[in-house]
Amino acid sequence: MQYDEKRLTRIVATDCGSTTTKAILIEFVDGEYRQTIRGEAPTTVEAPLNDVTKGVINATSEMEELARLKYNNPNIKFMEDGKFIIPRNGDIGVDAYVSTSSAGGGLQMMVTGVVASMTGESAERAALGAGAIVMDLITSNDKRMNHEKIERIRHLRPDMILMAGGEDGGTIKHVVEMAELVAAADPKPRLGSSYKLPVIYAGNKEAVDEIKKTLADKVNLIVTENLRPKLETENLGPARDKIHDIFMEHVMQQAPGYNKLLQWTQGPDHKQVPIMPTPAAVGNIMQTIAKNDQIEVVGVDIGGATTDVFSVFTEDYIFNRTVSANLGMSYSISNVLASSGLANIMRWVPFSIDEGELRNMIKNKMIRPTTIPSLLEELVLEQAIAKEALRLAFEQHKEFASSLKGMQRQRDISEAFSQSTSGFTIVNLMTLDLLVGSGGVLSHAPRRYQTVMMLIDAFLPEGITRLAVDSIFMMPHLGVLSEISPKAATEVFRKDCMIYLGTCVAPVGKGKYGKPALYAKLELPDGSVFEEDIPFGEIRLIPCEIGKTAKATLKTHGGLILDAQKAKELSVELHGGVVGIVLDTRGRQPFNLPTDNTERIKYLKKWMRELKAYPEEILV
Repeated sequence: MQYDEKRLTRIVATDCGSTTTKAILIEFVDGEYRQTIRGEAPTTVEAPLNDVTKGVINATSEMEELARLKYNNPNIKFMEDGKFIIPRNGDIGVDAYVSTSSAGGGLQMMVTGVVASMTGESAERAALGAGAIVMDLITSNDKRMNHEKIERIRHLRPDMILMAGGEDGGTIKHVVEMAELVAAADPKPRLGSSYKLPVIYAGNKEAVDEIKKTLADKVNLIVTENLRPKLETENLGPARDKIHDIFMEHVMQQAPGYNKLLQWTQGPDHKQVPIMPTPAAVGNIMQTIAKNDQIEVVGVDIGGATTDVFSVFTEDYIFNRTVSANLGMSYSISNVLASSGLANIMRWVPFSIDEGELRNMIKNKMIRPTTIPSLLEELVLEQAIAKEALRLAFEQHKEFASSLKGMQRQRDISEAFSQSTSGFTIVNLMTLDLLVGSGGVLSHAPRRYQTVMMLIDAFLPEGITRLAVDSIFMMPHLGVLSEISPKAATEVFRKDCMIYLGTCVAPVGKGKYGKPALYAKLELPDGSVFEEDIPFGEIRLIPCEIGKTAKATLKTHGGLILDAQKAKELSVELHGGVVGIVLDTRGRQPFNLPTDNTERIKYLKKWMRELKAYPEEILV
């Protein structure tokens, strides 16, 4: 559903988050689309207002006032009588209104399968890709007793359940047993008591009749294509489409005020534009950018309670998303400590600190989640914790984003039983073109240099990788906008959403500290030349403005390589950014910090000083 973009000159997009509703205005200015004004207000899906549209009205009203001031025009108006004026008539109205939502907890699902590492994992991928939070995965082999599984289904009260299991033509016994468990639980939906819980069946087609007999009277049963029709084939599209349809038709209708919001969203031809779950919209814009630019992308959104990682890899531009539900920077910060261990956090801290002091700082952050560091030492500690949260979330993502993806992607059958995850990870840092960070700790770091440091230390990009940060977490808005105008979405993404930080060059392989690692000659846009034979274990930051490139000649020493083709010499153009070009010779596969505490602190201070991450007084 795309429109004549000549008719789209003023667009409002909102993202109804769990706490804040964010509105942005996109206008056609001087021959291109730009994000011009933004407004925000508290989300109002819960008591006492119980109407999500109130927050949308408040955020849009703020945007109207700012537009009148900016253009010195008191006649500008976007809404009237509590709804958007479409189509636009001069200063009055807008050409389109679109929205995403994760308010009220977003889309919460349970999934079931027969084998956790096969159909169960495929069902999780389908749900996550549709923008859901997966509350639990129940399978025949998950070692819980049946009564425990039944109690779990009753207790969680998801928005919907996705059932998978069995290849077409195979045994139906186990998938029918899972249906019997769901029937015994007689699950009730989280929102709305007057309708039956939607259950999507995407398993063995031979079991459909038995599934209907078991479930049809107790739930709203929807049957779609098997998402694992053969052991070696995964078909997630139909299940994802059904999840999105049901989210629109059932779940959104039950949430306070969403029925009204659904009636507001429309394009210039008065057709309704579906509201998208916020994570699905982020995936949408990432896929659009990856396909348009023919690049591979990883994005991360680190929040207070969860960390979402998104990726688009391979020639088919397959989208993957994972939610690390207990890795965040406030509500679940203690879990980061528990998962990573104190030593892994402390390895990034360039000074000695009492263990009890660090634990107290983490606990204070958990009980006062809205506080921000007031001391420089607290900022350093918080960013060290962020590196570990990001690292752990990315490790989980790499395990989950595995080689069996999409329609007719095959692998040898012996691999299916060789490991706990389905196939090998498709995340290849050597072919990654763009790494995008978002979330408070990254987007609002006091210095952009700190954002670059956190992204490099957490993700350890390999070869040549461009780095960026989402300025105001605009990706959800642009993801739903790409449904009606990919041109507007991509132009705003490049010009206003992304702050390009620069490029990281990181040779891969082992080396010894102090030994030669990388010869680099960079011809910079201002006519100057950087040239050095950089030892192993060093970082160099070369300023190069955003929008400019440097001509680089790179040659490695020893066994270090520069790209997926194992090149040891490259002549390339490197993109600049607000930080510049980072040459990182600290090695990869494995990446090891010095084990001696004094030596480690010496190198940390040296790297942080080179990256201009912190004021000099903390690095002396």
